[in-house]
Amino acid sequence: MKGGIAFWNILLKDVRAYYLKPPNISWGLLFPLAWTAMFFIKSEADIHSIRNLLPGVVALSVLFGTTSMLAVTVTFEKKGRSFERLLLAPLPLELLMLAKTAGAIAFGIANGFVPVIMAAFLVDLSATQWSLVLPAIALIAVTSTFLGLFIAVSVSEVFEAQTFSNFFRFPMIFLCGLFFPIAQLPWLLKPLAYLLPLTYGADLLHAAFQQQGRLPIWLNIAALIFFCLALFLISLRNIRSRWIQ
Repeated sequence: MKGGIAFWNILLKDVRAYYLKPPNISWGLLFPLAWTAMFFIKSEADIHSIRNLLPGVVALSVLFGTTSMLAVTVTFEKKGRSFERLLLAPLPLELLMLAKTAGAIAFGIANGFVPVIMAAFLVDLSATQWSLVLPAIALIAVTSTFLGLFIAVSVSEVFEAQTFSNFFRFPMIFLCGLFFPIAQLPWLLKPLAYLLPLTYGADLLHAAFQQQGRLPIWLNIAALIFFCLALFLISLRNIRSRWIQ
């Protein structure tokens, strides 16, 4: 019971204190919206193009929303030393970090449905496998959030976190099959694409919206779960080694 109350209070505190910070508004809200509008307006005359672009813009909306959120919430608190005070709380570190990331996960899931709602006014989405859409967006949100956590605990300043985030985010745009198939990549880059978690999330979204997934659904889900666990455990190890004596 006490753990649940602490979890909820930490989540509410982050929502009130950090979610409307300028980096979150610019990278977490405005950038995905502008990105989505740009692609959809460009493709308005071609309904097929909008359907093809939808998995990519959904994945990017989730990715940028979640990683930007963690760059602010964790990095600001580290700089202000309040993060260190949280570490002294009588809570398991795992529960504490889940509380710090729960808001970003929810924010990313909500962000992911913004392009879906916009596309619903432009194209017929009746053939969509909705049973795959929510799990795909949720798994991308969790993986991207834990990637943001890994980045946030590795730097000291917000601008460093944003720069480090872009080191991962922008290559994913071109390597993860979001807007053109991985088969079209140079052979040297194809193995790298399968080392990135968004590759498997994008493939799930392609299967959900277009029925054109290249990999088995179970493999995509298993890979995303693996990346979630790996990134979370690495982040916990970094926190213990750097801030917990």
